[in-house]
Amino acid sequence: MLTVKKFEPFFIKTDNENIYVLLDQEHFTISIENEIYHFTPERCKQFVINRFTKKIENLDATFAFKKGNALLYIPMNKLINIPDVLIKLYFITKPHLEEMKVKNMNDDIEVIMDELERLNVKRLIDKALDERNEETFYDLIALL
Repeated sequence: MLTVKKFEPFFIKTDNENIYVLLDQEHFTISIENEIYHFTPERCKQFVINRFTKKIENLDATFAFKKGNALLYIPMNKLINIPDVLIKLYFITKPHLEEMKVKNMNDDIEVIMDELERLNVKRLIDKALDERNEETFYDLIALL
């Protein structure tokens, strides 16, 4: 039976679309029938998670694990069938997914505030026109 003994990222890198969970030998170990195998970055060394869909992007990756001279290759689709991997990966990436939501929400708020300010200036221009206040009218036009 395949179980995860240790799963900690070496480094987490993010961009606008993906989260990259980089692994190293000391922080990723599995157990197969009570034999410990250590990750080795021979073929693949990272999980790539899409920030929008929350899905693993590099499903075609194969990870290598080593015990002594024995080298074992495990494809991503077999590795993600282990519940421990997905659970730990979820908690590792969760702060980066929430960070994206906060950034998007702040951007949306700024856009809404800008639009409200622009509409308010237009209303004040209309008011200045109704009152035939030329000085206020020209001051407000400069704000647009």
